[in-house]
Amino acid sequence: MIVEDQSEATAFLSSASAFCDTTRTVERRQTHISEIFIGAEKVFKLKRAVKFPYLDFSTLELRKKYCEAEVAQNRRTAPKLYLGVAALMRSPDGGLELSDPGEDASGEVLDWVVVMHRFDENNLLNRLARDGKLDRRLMEKLADNIASFHAHADARTDGGGRAGIALTIEGNAKAFAENAGGILDADKIRALTDHALAQLDQFADLLEDRRQVGCVRCCHGDMHLRNIVVVDGEPVLFDAVEFNDAFIVIDVLYDLAFLLMDLEHIGEHGLANVTFNRYLDITGASTGLSIMALFLSSRAAIRSHVAAAAAKSASDPSAVGKLEAESAQYLDMALAYLDPPAPRLIAVGGLSGSGKSRLARDLASKVGARPGARVLRSDVIRKRIAGLHPLDRLDESGYTHEMTERTYQAIYDETRAVLSTGHSVIADCVFAKPEQRAAIELAARDAGVAFDGLWLEAVPDLMEARVSKRIDNASDADARIVRQQLDYDLGEIKWSRIDSTGTREQTDEKALKALEIKA
Repeated sequence: MIVEDQSEATAFLSSASAFCDTTRTVERRQTHISEIFIGAEKVFKLKRAVKFPYLDFSTLELRKKYCEAEVAQNRRTAPKLYLGVAALMRSPDGGLELSDPGEDASGEVLDWVVVMHRFDENNLLNRLARDGKLDRRLMEKLADNIASFHAHADARTDGGGRAGIALTIEGNAKAFAENAGGILDADKIRALTDHALAQLDQFADLLEDRRQVGCVRCCHGDMHLRNIVVVDGEPVLFDAVEFNDAFIVIDVLYDLAFLLMDLEHIGEHGLANVTFNRYLDITGASTGLSIMALFLSSRAAIRSHVAAAAAKSASDPSAVGKLEAESAQYLDMALAYLDPPAPRLIAVGGLSGSGKSRLARDLASKVGARPGARVLRSDVIRKRIAGLHPLDRLDESGYTHEMTERTYQAIYDETRAVLSTGHSVIADCVFAKPEQRAAIELAARDAGVAFDGLWLEAVPDLMEARVSKRIDNASDADARIVRQQLDYDLGEIKWSRIDSTGTREQTDEKALKALEIKA
């Protein structure tokens, strides 16, 4: 509900003279809570004088408070984009003027404005996705940045947990009742609510445990592709929620779930899995995976009823049809997340350069609960044990017999932990020793899940060439290591042997056939 006339402010901010730079024309956009004015170098964001059940910008004081909160929240991830808060004041001649960001007001204040640097909107991740320009390396950088952001965010115990997700499920049910009539299948909505509440009861203790140990933090709250932009080659999170703690004091995995769900919605299942695995590689957060399905489902449910509400208010018949179809698609996603396939364990072994890590990555999005299997790569786990980032290089001390034993034991332990959450695992290691292969098979038997072992092999020259061409890779192996491994006594290999000498597609096809997975 709009409670105040801001027409004078919006008229001024729509003028090029408000920007005091090279701006000649101003592009204006509107959301239900903001007026946005885009100039040549800067962007002004005016909070609309509105009041909703979840948000109150109805007074000048509240708009100042939330402008300052928006800048503070977003400077955690985008300090160069957020310049500060400016006062919109009455000038001596009776007109309007803006203070410099961060300066005290020198006259009568009519409103407050968030001031941002303008960025190239073609570098927003949703546009890069549309243009086919998202890739694995960018998503790995993004996962690194999200993991770092979460690690430094303030831990909170006054939100999240069981109560936080219960409010989300109840809010979703209410929103469906208000907006989905005549658009969505009522039986599906009831089934979704029932399944979500059942999972909430099942994992209530885990949600509370995570809240108590610091997994609930002051997060972003709106982490989807349109709120991430590439600046100077780095993916940058912006436009975090500032107006309601219930949306941002949440479990870190619930924060991440929005991005993963958004990627899956546009069909980027492989990139969703890459992002998911890199985040877990950095954080080691595998023990929380039991509740990932509920988090993903809740995010999809929100998008479903939001699309339904938009369809009800749209006037263009083509837009209505599109929004209704989108709402139904999100609802189906929300249901599917809560009905995952049984977990399984796949081990991918082979000498360095055989292509096992690439194959493991290609398979992961096609296996198990969304967003796919947890890939446990020995090269990454070894470096985590050493306290290093996956792309840091290890010296010889990282490759001693003792360190290798620790690495494989960590693989076995984490495999068991992940399988216990209902998620599938792909273990990506050389597995050169029969006892290593036996140990990973035992992990599957202990967990009561299906096991498949794949052994990749290629001609030596090709393996040497592959490792020599690697860029930004967790493996430190080079051609010399390949030649050493060729002398290993591998023992009897009972796993499915796959010749990876051919193309990537040919190798994937062979593996999928061996695993009885439809392409």
